[in-house]
Amino acid sequence: MFVSERDDPMKPSDGPKIGSKTSSRDNSKGNQKPPGGERRLSDFLCFAIYSANLAFGRAYRQGLEQLGLTYPQWIAIVALWEEDGQTVSALGDKMFLESNTLTPILKKLESMGYLRRQRDPADERQVRVSLTDEGRRLREKGMHMNLVKSTGLGEDEFARLQKSVVTLRDNLIEATAEGEA
Repeated sequence: MFVSERDDPMKPSDGPKIGSKTSSRDNSKGNQKPPGGERRLSDFLCFAIYSANLAFGRAYRQGLEQLGLTYPQWIAIVALWEEDGQTVSALGDKMFLESNTLTPILKKLESMGYLRRQRDPADERQVRVSLTDEGRRLREKGMHMNLVKSTGLGEDEFARLQKSVVTLRDNLIEATAEGEA
């Protein structure tokens, strides 16, 4: 379903800019709809998730800078802690990244000494990715980056929200896949 012109979330807003002190607040004046039933940016679930993602990036920034990593590099390392020796395509599926986006991330991590990429001897078409000892040691260095407390949510509420967002993501993927068939 497409957003109508009058509900276009990309039109200019009088609301706060991302990164401003008030950007995390709902400036919809008591949640009253604007005249004509138009929706405000703060009414869009997609924007709430997008801006929460940006906030997570800011919250992780200091810890990742200490490790010398970007967030996509960090999640690649975490995915390899879960299952070392994955193929590039399996890792891309897990991270929801295309090969042309993932490969530069992996090359950089390889140049930093955190992983190795090797052709699979059983199937030369596949490239397997494995952590080095230094890549495994990042786990201890990065363990301080637990943001549950920073979210202001209780552990149970955090877990429920995470599961709800995963369900939302999976439903959207399924719905768009059906539309492409």
